[in-house]
Amino acid sequence: MNLSYRVMQVAPSVAPTPGQYWNWRQQQIYYVKAGERRLDRSPLLLVHGFGASTDHWRKTISGLSAEFEVWAIDLLGFGRSSKPEWQYNGDLWRDQLHEFITDVMGQPAVLAGNSLGGYTALCVASQRPQSATGLILINSAGPFTDLQGTTKPDPLRQVMGNVVTTLFQQDWASWLLFQYVRQKSVIRKTLEKVYLDQSAVTDQLIEEIYRPSADMGADKVFASVFRTPQGEKVDVLLGQLTTPLLMIWGDGDPWINARSRGEKFRSYHPQLTEYYLRAGHCPHDEIPDQVNALIRDWVIEST
Repeated sequence: MNLSYRVMQVAPSVAPTPGQYWNWRQQQIYYVKAGERRLDRSPLLLVHGFGASTDHWRKTISGLSAEFEVWAIDLLGFGRSSKPEWQYNGDLWRDQLHEFITDVMGQPAVLAGNSLGGYTALCVASQRPQSATGLILINSAGPFTDLQGTTKPDPLRQVMGNVVTTLFQQDWASWLLFQYVRQKSVIRKTLEKVYLDQSAVTDQLIEEIYRPSADMGADKVFASVFRTPQGEKVDVLLGQLTTPLLMIWGDGDPWINARSRGEKFRSYHPQLTEYYLRAGHCPHDEIPDQVNALIRDWVIEST
């Protein structure tokens, strides 16, 4: 389904919801909660993407907390959560979310994740199904199994990939790259590439992404994400998935070919519901009213 309309007005600034901490494996995990528990619908758990935090969901929390109990969490290594020198991958974050749902939320949730958070939410819904009543993926990341013979290898891309992989094994190289990408000017340029609506790239958004990068250990987390094996392949996870699935794509995402990737998801899990919106990599933040309406209606009707 294609929804191509856009709201061309600048939304007022939305302050993040104050949060609190949960102790998990002797590490401090930051989360926020808004709204009241409803007996007739599951709570929502929002999971951010790489380099983001609960702050990136402020417009979703504000827009949906009148009708849902809404939670958002900082994955270990990001946002206001602890940043220990661990190996970071989908399995670690899967277990974090599963135990948070079990120990803190106290009932299964509809998980909604953007980018890396989408992959992590998929890991939970597929491998810890007792924690999920539904799954919402927004420009979701994650590797598919490479099918031999479907594409011709690109020698240059393979060589460059090996070079980048080798560099990331060197502490000095990953540290230098981290110091570069965390500059506010670079954050702004990156966001301006992945948001179609430039007015959504605000000083507040840049500060929210920059601030956690100054925490002790943030550079080690950055390196570990690229050094550690990613986890189970998306097609395998989709084959295990039994909960309802909603997919929301910003079809102007320069990092993800939304139409092609959406076709891959459908080929492994044809019973999903999907929408393509005129937005970039983070439609929940760029066009929150449209995304919130889709989430609200789908959760009420499907879970």
